[in-house]
Amino acid sequence: MKYFSTRGGDNPLTFEEAVLTGLAPNGGLYIPERIPSLPESWQEEWKSYSFVDLSVAILSLYVSPDEISTDELRTLVNRSYSTFRHPDVTPVTKLNDKKFVLELFHGPTFAFKDVALQLLGNLFEFFLARRNARKLPGERPESLTVVGATSGDTGSAAIYGLRGKKNVSIFILHPKGRVSPVQEAQMTTVTDPNVHNIAVRGTFDECQDIVKTLFANKPFNEKYHLGAVNSINWARILAQTVYYFVAYFHVSRQVLKTDSPELQFVVPTGNFGDVLAGYYAKSMGLPMGKLVIATNSNDILSRFWRSGRYEKVDSSPRATVLPEDASDLKKVHGEVQATLSPAMDILVSSNFERLLWYLAYESSNTGPDNVRLSSAGATVDGWMRNMKTDGRVEVPVEVLELARRDFMAERVSDDQTLETIKQYFTRSPSYIADPHTAVGLSAARIVSATNTSSIVQVVLSTAHPAKFSEAVTKALLTSQGFNFERDVLPQEFRGLLEKERRVIEVNEPSEEMVKEVIESKVGSADIEVRNI
Repeated sequence: MKYFSTRGGDNPLTFEEAVLTGLAPNGGLYIPERIPSLPESWQEEWKSYSFVDLSVAILSLYVSPDEISTDELRTLVNRSYSTFRHPDVTPVTKLNDKKFVLELFHGPTFAFKDVALQLLGNLFEFFLARRNARKLPGERPESLTVVGATSGDTGSAAIYGLRGKKNVSIFILHPKGRVSPVQEAQMTTVTDPNVHNIAVRGTFDECQDIVKTLFANKPFNEKYHLGAVNSINWARILAQTVYYFVAYFHVSRQVLKTDSPELQFVVPTGNFGDVLAGYYAKSMGLPMGKLVIATNSNDILSRFWRSGRYEKVDSSPRATVLPEDASDLKKVHGEVQATLSPAMDILVSSNFERLLWYLAYESSNTGPDNVRLSSAGATVDGWMRNMKTDGRVEVPVEVLELARRDFMAERVSDDQTLETIKQYFTRSPSYIADPHTAVGLSAARIVSATNTSSIVQVVLSTAHPAKFSEAVTKALLTSQGFNFERDVLPQEFRGLLEKERRVIEVNEPSEEMVKEVIESKVGSADIEVRNI
C-alpha cells in the first residue's frame, strides 16, 4: 500500500514515509492509494476479537508485512494499549435501548486522542530505531522534531505518547488561555527533557497555521526533520477506525443479540479527524447509516452540509441579520468563538481536505483512473488555495450531494450543551458527560426525531468529564446530590493543578518566534544527552 497527497504529485510514499513525513511538501494530506475492502468472512472471524486483535487485523489491511511484520505490529499495538485503564480499551455504555456511548477516554490523558497517539509514538520510535540500526558506527542517528498544535487534548495525548522517546523531541503549540485548566496542566507539568510546550497568544487556528507553515518551509523542515502528531498524520486516522469496529461488535454481541444492528454513529468533532475515521470504516464495508457530525457554535462543518459552502465567515442570508449576542457576532466576522467545548473551537477543519479529495474523485467519474486521480488532486489544490486566499470554497451541487449521502451535521449551542449534561445526570441510570460528549448527545437527540425505529445510535464520548470541570460544575451546580470530587474527579487529577509547570510563552501568533524556540531547544544540552 502506497500513500499520496490530496493535492496531487507523482511521489507516492510507503506507510513509514507517510507517517514520518506527516504533511506533504505541497501542503496536502496523505491518503492511501485505495481503501481496502474487508475480508469476506470478517464478521464471523472478528466478532470475538479483542481491541488489540481488531487493531492488528485492520492495520494489516493498510500496512504491508514487508514494512512491519505481523509479529512486530502486534508488539507495537500491545505496547500502545497496555497504558489504558479499561480492559476493552474503548468500552460501550448503554444509555437506553436506542442509544449507547462509545467511551474513548480510558487512556493515560483521559481523551480519545490517546487511542491514536499512543500508537503513533511507538511507530515513531520503531521506525527511527530501525533506521538508526542500519547506520555505520559513528554516523549521526536520525531524529525527529515533532511539531503540533492543540485545542486541548491533542497536546497532552501527544506528549504522553512521545515523552522520553529516544531521538524524538516534541513541541506543542496551544492558544494561551483557550484550553481548560486541566488540559493545560496535563501538558505543562510533563518535564521530560524532550517535551516543550509553547503557549501562543492567539487562536488554535493560528497555532495550526504556524505548524502548517513550518512544514511547508522546506529548508527548516529538512534541517530539523519535522514530524506531525496532529490528525494530519495518516496513522492517527487509521488507528481511530478500529473503535468503530469495536462498537459494532459490542453492540451486536452484548446488547442487541444480532449480527446486523442498524447503527448511526454521532461524532462531536472540530478538526474532522474522528468522524473521518468512521468514513473510512464505512467505506471498507462496516455496516452503518449516515455519520452524524456534531459541532458547537464554531460550525463551519454544519454550514457546509447545509449550503455547500466551506467558509470561515458565515455568508448565509441569516448571517446578514445582526445577531443578538456577541458570540454570534464573532462568527459573522470569521472569528473563533470560545465555547464550553473548547477542543472543538476550530475555524477550519484540517481533515476535511481528505474527504474533499474523495468527493472530487468520485464526482469526476469519467476517464482512466490515473486521469481521475490527477484531476481530483488538482481540484482539491485549487479549493485549498481559494480557502487560503478568499476564506471560502463553494463546491458543485453534485459534490454536496455526495457528501450528504454519507454524512449529516447538526450545530449545538452552549445552552443546549449545559442542558444535555444536566439531563443525562438526572436521568436513570445517571450518566455524567463532558461538554464535547454532550454536544454529541444533543445532536443525537435532534437527529433521532427523524430516525426510523430500527436505528440505534452510538455517540462517541471523546473526553472524561473531569477535564472540563467548569462546564460540568456549571451544568450541575443546582442538581441535588452532585459532588464533583466524589462523582467525577479521578485520582490521577488530584493535585495536578498545583504541580510544577514548564512552558514557553510566545506573545503573538508568529512563525518566526516559534522557529526561534525550536532552534534554541533542538541541539541544546538536554537534547544532546539523548544522542540526537
